[in-house]
Amino acid sequence: MRTMPKRLQKGDTVGIISPSSPPNLENLKKALPFLEEMGLNIKMGKSVEAKNGYLAGTDEERLADLHAMFEDPEVKGIICAGGGYGAARYADQIDYGMIKENPKVFWGYSDVTFLHNAIGMYAELVTFHGPMLASDVGKPEFHERSGRMFGQLFQPFELHYDESISELETLSGGMADGELVGGNLSLIRGGIGTKFELDTKGKILLIEDTGEEPYQVDEMLNQLKQARKFEEVAGIVIGDFKNAEPKKPEQSWTLDQVLDDYFKDMGIPVVKGFKIGHCEPHFSVPLGVKARLDANAKTLTILPGVE
Repeated sequence: MRTMPKRLQKGDTVGIISPSSPPNLENLKKALPFLEEMGLNIKMGKSVEAKNGYLAGTDEERLADLHAMFEDPEVKGIICAGGGYGAARYADQIDYGMIKENPKVFWGYSDVTFLHNAIGMYAELVTFHGPMLASDVGKPEFHERSGRMFGQLFQPFELHYDESISELETLSGGMADGELVGGNLSLIRGGIGTKFELDTKGKILLIEDTGEEPYQVDEMLNQLKQARKFEEVAGIVIGDFKNAEPKKPEQSWTLDQVLDDYFKDMGIPVVKGFKIGHCEPHFSVPLGVKARLDANAKTLTILPGVE
């Protein structure tokens, strides 16, 4: 069992970091009142505004921010400003023992998936797959439901997803219980063959992505299949795949055809259509907690992520 971080309370301080690419600073500024309205104080990481090509500062600077926020007893939670690329570059340098001794809320998605999986594996900490400040919260289209999902950090409660939230489609029936793991498909694929390769045995696997054409999704799913990630997985939650339309549709499968090819009548529960990922609203979930996927009823139930 992973350690659950302590719930946030009004008056707590949260640290803001840019673990990957430079965030849109205007959007970040617009997002900060959202945190303040929840009663949170804000501490900015030193490299949040740094730019080093497509990276938010050097690997050493971003790593130092991550370490500093986990080590700082004043900081009760860490929320990522944005994703992009680069978190995996320093994953092998993270002090997971220190994180394990200082468990706290860690929130983000997309490129942050690599950190979720690494921290879950080596610090055994429950983390949160949810919208980020500059990437999502600071944008005009940020949905009220997405904002309400931050409430799970302040009060432990089960999450329930059914078709009242979005239309769902069962690709393969059945029901399964297991630890919810995963996130961005590209980053899950990126861990294969490394010491951060995701263990899917007996787990409920979440996948989502953005900007990948059907053949690219096919390529990534094929790699997971060849790496035997689907052989003992308990169930699969298919989140949002934004901008997945083929550039040459007359020469391509659709995304639905790709997903059907891998998951139709798979023998384990598989459901697609969850608004989890690069979408609005964005249904935020804790990773590393027990979940139940009922493909027949088309429901997903997830236990609380904080204590």
